[in-house]
Amino acid sequence: MGARRGLRRGQAAAAAFSACPFLALAVVLLALPELAAGDTHYYTFNVQMTNVTRLCVTKSIPTVNGEFPGPKLVVREGDRLVVKVHNHINYNVSFHWHGVRQLRNGWADGPSYITQCPIQGGQSYVYDFTVTGQRGTLWWHAHFSWLRVHLYGPLVILPKRGEGYPFPRPYKEVPILFGEWFNADTEAVINQALQTGAGPNVSDAYTFNGLPGPTYNCSSKDTYKLKVKPGRTYMLRLINSALNDELFFGIANHTLTVVEADASYVKPFTVSTLVISPGQTMNVLLTTAPSPASPAYAMAIAPYTNTQGTFDNTTAAAVLEYAPTTTRNNTLPPLPALPLYNDTGAVSNFSRNFRSLNSARYPARVPVAVDRHLLFTVGLGTDPCPYTNQTCQGPNGTKFAASVNNNSFFRPRTALLEAHYRRRYAGVLLADFPTAPPHPFNYTGTPPNNTFVQHGTRVVPLRFNASVELVLQGTSIQGAESHPLHLHGYNFFVVGQGFGNFDPVNDPPGYNLADPVERNTISVPTAGWVAVRFLADNPGVWLMHCHFDVHLSWGLSMAWLVNDGPLPNEKMLPPPSDLPKC
Repeated sequence: MGARRGLRRGQAAAAAFSACPFLALAVVLLALPELAAGDTHYYTFNVQMTNVTRLCVTKSIPTVNGEFPGPKLVVREGDRLVVKVHNHINYNVSFHWHGVRQLRNGWADGPSYITQCPIQGGQSYVYDFTVTGQRGTLWWHAHFSWLRVHLYGPLVILPKRGEGYPFPRPYKEVPILFGEWFNADTEAVINQALQTGAGPNVSDAYTFNGLPGPTYNCSSKDTYKLKVKPGRTYMLRLINSALNDELFFGIANHTLTVVEADASYVKPFTVSTLVISPGQTMNVLLTTAPSPASPAYAMAIAPYTNTQGTFDNTTAAAVLEYAPTTTRNNTLPPLPALPLYNDTGAVSNFSRNFRSLNSARYPARVPVAVDRHLLFTVGLGTDPCPYTNQTCQGPNGTKFAASVNNNSFFRPRTALLEAHYRRRYAGVLLADFPTAPPHPFNYTGTPPNNTFVQHGTRVVPLRFNASVELVLQGTSIQGAESHPLHLHGYNFFVVGQGFGNFDPVNDPPGYNLADPVERNTISVPTAGWVAVRFLADNPGVWLMHCHFDVHLSWGLSMAWLVNDGPLPNEKMLPPPSDLPKC
């Protein structure tokens, strides 16, 4: 529990939590600046339906404690976080603490049917975990169907007291969450798409901290404004919580210095525009002008995509405000110049800037020797239409699907982690996930005639502490596009990337093994590949999936089964007593 002072405060907070969870939450947040590392923070999540109005459309949406976006959680490295979730809605729900490694404790990871059965309506579950060896910006979100479109919020992990940042301390820190707003019910949107086989309807707006802003109908009053002082440095904690879109971001007449990605420090680099994929986080330093020429500047986000389908091709705006302004007719300052929606070159140039800090305090422990080499194709595919005498609305009368190595993930009937812990695999999972494409083809060239996928609940078993090199290869089936892949329970090092088909002879000599960026979510380039390495030092069952929720719904996911090590501290913890039942 850490220092005695922290233990006392943790005990006091626990008592307050039992008596009045909302009061305890306020106490914890107010006391945070005085807390020592190793404290325990108690939060209550009441998942409830709340009426919210955007774009002049009012609808009832799931929220946490009536907030949209949800509450900001703040801890320090080494702290324990205890979140009691009460589900008061008619949907099942679970919560993922995106990027938290959950060492030996997959029970707190959150993806439904992978590490837990979902929390059913009227039921509760306590997520109890310690943040070990991590500091920076992460986030939390629902991990059931498309509920994360409304159920998300920032998770800020401050450094241990006295450590500070490896860059000058900013004047102020501000979380900015990029999101999507649908006028329609998103559960109806995805359910209809899965039934018809078509691509789902797209969002109606992008948002800054839940607000669409003045580029959309009826939304000038719903504009996010970041109030700043001249000549100061602000740290923006950026989070892409959008459902299905990678986003460009920029601020007119300002530059941004990237200092962290996915809660890992990077060698600082400065850009005028950045791109961020769903699931990714990024800390950037914004130094304001000492003598600004204008009282306000526009911030903007717009999509990056190469999809052949429809997408939300709109731009959301917010305001960087040096002084309160009352502009005539709510005139928006000029927007920053963002790249075109399909500018893969701009994305590639930005992505190649990332390097781990790799200092004595924050080394890049990239595996040099590799025990397991794997090649995964990631992309779209199809399923035959199951309806007699009918055609579906996907390609050529089929249904859209997605897969990894042509295996489209089939949702199990119970949680994989519990099946593994109790060694009850029969009828739940198979440990035969293909570690190379079962039918090799010209992945980024002309697609094969047969694009049907296979279905199964398959995992890749790994020996504890095995070093893994995974090449993620994009395909051109149903059109080449990028895929943001997120690995639960781990960070990985991005040692190489390129366009076209991966060459196992000529590409590895060009790997960066000195200071590769460390991430938990990486976008597989459009018609390209990315190579990552990680050490399988966290036992459990860990999901890896595309963070476009439409592709996740179509089956673009798989799981790693990492076996226990021989020592007591290398084995999974036992499940909590309140683990939900399926």
